[in-house]
Amino acid sequence: MKKRLFSVAAAAFFGVMLNAQQIKFEEYDLPNGMHVILHQDNSAPVVTTAIMYHVGGKDEIKGRTGFAHFFEHLLFEGTPNIKRGDWFKIVSSNGGQNNANTTMDRTYYYETFPSNNEQLGLWMEAERLRHAEINQIGVDTQREVVKEEKRLRMDNQPYGNLTNAIQQNLFTNHPYSGSVIGSIEDLNGAKLQEFRDFYKKYYVPNNATLVVAGDIKPEQTKKWIQEYYGGIPKGTVTPKNFPKENPITQETEKTVTDPNIQLPAYIFGYRTPSNKDRDAYILNMLSSYLSSGKSSVLYKKLVDQEKKALEVQAFNLGMEDYGVFGFFAIPMGATTRQTLQSDIDVEIKKLQTTLISQEDYQKLQNKFENQFVNSNSSIQGIAASLATNHVLMGDTNLINKEIEIYRSITKQDLQNAAKKYLNSNQRVIINYVPEKK
Repeated sequence: MKKRLFSVAAAAFFGVMLNAQQIKFEEYDLPNGMHVILHQDNSAPVVTTAIMYHVGGKDEIKGRTGFAHFFEHLLFEGTPNIKRGDWFKIVSSNGGQNNANTTMDRTYYYETFPSNNEQLGLWMEAERLRHAEINQIGVDTQREVVKEEKRLRMDNQPYGNLTNAIQQNLFTNHPYSGSVIGSIEDLNGAKLQEFRDFYKKYYVPNNATLVVAGDIKPEQTKKWIQEYYGGIPKGTVTPKNFPKENPITQETEKTVTDPNIQLPAYIFGYRTPSNKDRDAYILNMLSSYLSSGKSSVLYKKLVDQEKKALEVQAFNLGMEDYGVFGFFAIPMGATTRQTLQSDIDVEIKKLQTTLISQEDYQKLQNKFENQFVNSNSSIQGIAASLATNHVLMGDTNLINKEIEIYRSITKQDLQNAAKKYLNSNQRVIINYVPEKK
């Protein structure tokens, strides 16, 4: 869902200094269980109001997938006080922008307004939470929107189902084996009452974190929050007791076909810990060392120098319960999978047996410091970080402390992680190949 007005975004971006300043915030709970985080920054006249709901693709039941993402669309349909089709009109006519997005772990909505419309943003998100309109016309309309999105982004896009293929083959017990967008057949088969039940189950204040960031007067903001959210009844939040995965102890090979590609892709995937685990940060650094930028190890060797691959990448996909570390490669010409696999394994072996150079280590530290600063360089970025750190990481103040985790990572830590997680008996090889005509 892409609705943007860039003037407000620009003001928000330039309103925050590009340095690693301490992000000050205040957090508290309403009696109904809603968690509130306030961040005051009066350097630019903008305010972001955001709510993160702790519901994502993994919370769905078999046969009814795609609900969390579907609601990202459905909840712009309107409320008793916002007519159908008026949501974006109200935002744009008041100088704002808004968006929403969904992952396997959470759903996130936000509005950014000039600060004189802060109250409007708070009211609109309260409307969405209190009594969103969930009716047949809205469900039917958004089904078609999601179908088109799936066609454009996945089914008709080269390599569009690659992430799904990885998750389906790395997870067998945990619902990470599904996908965020889910199944159109499941959405088509769902009755209106099922959507209403999903809303009642997950869109409750004690499953939500509200962030208000920017040019605010905290005491006034608190009064509006109490007025708009304080009276919304508390719900029942179901514990997240998902099935655990057994460790991967033997290399397996899977084949997935894609009708939209002419060149195969090969993925070597490893299941790794939750993004709350310190090792997830180490694996982030490892993936960056291996393939981030043209001077990185794998790109320089396989793409630039030896011309064996059109594309090569190491990635670390961090999620709330587990992570996935993987290598992705598209061969050049007659290069075989075995050749790419052997070359990647050589680099893994080097990591396991030899510490990286001090120069490469310092480059990594500089890069992650820069990423940390940039992630908090806009009001919207700060709001998203505060919400994510509270909901998924369990510590709002990671917005200030996360860089210290990266700074604490040593060259030995990188070697130890490669030894612990990147062994051939711990991986799944996925041959992602063209569908035979």
